[in-house]
Amino acid sequence: MVAAAAAAVALGAAGWRSKARSAAPAQLLETALVERGDVTARVTATGTLSAIVTVQVGSQVSGRIAALHADYNDRVRKGQLVALIDPQLYQAAVAQARANLLAARGNLAKAKAQAVDAERQSARQEALAARKLVAQADADTAQATAEAARASVEAAEGAVAQAEAALDQAEVNLAYTRIHSPTDGVVISRSVDVGQTVAASLQAPTLFVIAEDLAKMQVDTSVSEADVGRLRAGMPATFTVDAYPGEPFRGTVRQVRNAATTTQNVVTYDAVIDVANPELKLKPGMTASVTFVHAEKKGVVKVPNAALRFRPQAGAPGFEQAQGAASSRAAAPPPGGLMGLGGPPPGAGGPPPGAGAPAAPAPRATKSTSPMRTVWAVRGGRPVPVQVEIGLSDGSATELVKGELREGERVVTDASGAPPSGVTASLRRGGL
Repeated sequence: MVAAAAAAVALGAAGWRSKARSAAPAQLLETALVERGDVTARVTATGTLSAIVTVQVGSQVSGRIAALHADYNDRVRKGQLVALIDPQLYQAAVAQARANLLAARGNLAKAKAQAVDAERQSARQEALAARKLVAQADADTAQATAEAARASVEAAEGAVAQAEAALDQAEVNLAYTRIHSPTDGVVISRSVDVGQTVAASLQAPTLFVIAEDLAKMQVDTSVSEADVGRLRAGMPATFTVDAYPGEPFRGTVRQVRNAATTTQNVVTYDAVIDVANPELKLKPGMTASVTFVHAEKKGVVKVPNAALRFRPQAGAPGFEQAQGAASSRAAAPPPGGLMGLGGPPPGAGGPPPGAGAPAAPAPRATKSTSPMRTVWAVRGGRPVPVQVEIGLSDGSATELVKGELREGERVVTDASGAPPSGVTASLRRGGL
């Protein structure tokens, strides 16, 4: 009886433990494939399209716009008349300057005649004074009068030069009333209308904006200071505009300018991109979403970034033994070292990693510029931590440089399900 009761108690305890084990919820693992492909690192920025050479045509003189000979989108030639300011006031100023010049020339002729007469009087007085026929004082007075006459001639000549300069200025101002295009191009902006008065007292008012050649344009982009170090002159760039969604345009970085722009404590730099526009689809002022490709690796083994960010919850079912084994097992790469270079895939034969296998010797310390990360590979039906060295990343996948992962394996990107009692049901994620 006692033996039967003990056996019944033992069977009940075993059944309770089996029920408890079956009641323990399992983790649902989300996995992704380690595959081979291309990894492209990009820098994105926004910019504005503009013509390479844009000329603002202004007015040197003030006045009323009498006529316009160019409008929006008109193609103009260098020297072509594009606007006319009412010239009446400037024509009157030219006529007045000419009259002043004539008066100055008349005064010069008069001064020259008076100087000749004074010279004669001075010579006559000198001759008489030599023969003691007149007082020496009279001779000295005649000589001073002659010198004053010569000075009057020089003053009259100066007045003539001033009148000539005033006439030249009046003629130049009159010429400025006819506004000509300084270059060949297309009018992209017109700021005045006929009858409007422009004032050029402080600065030249802008009448037109002319783009020299819309077949060659540029994009001025605002690149953050964190990314500007990845750009260099000559590298390719692609961009899109809202006017043509889905249609990429290509260009080349001409220069990365050193002048910084600070807006709300954000520092950016201007990277200028040269763009060919033979079909004239692109227009000045369009907003461009630009992508710079600063590094690219083709045909490499890559792992999703979600697998690199994944960290199992402490005490999560299926991860306890693996976490304990990971702390005592060195992350030495397999013979051959590089990812996907032959060798049987893990789990194909022999005991699974960490199941009674002798611990590997600690690897020799080597210098590495690539950071090390831990990913969880699914081997033998359970997650196993694997140390890997990563390289280039494109934001969604990262190149694997060294480690035990191979192409075709699956890695854990997320885990869901209720953890054991007393453990918070949340996943801890770490950034790259």
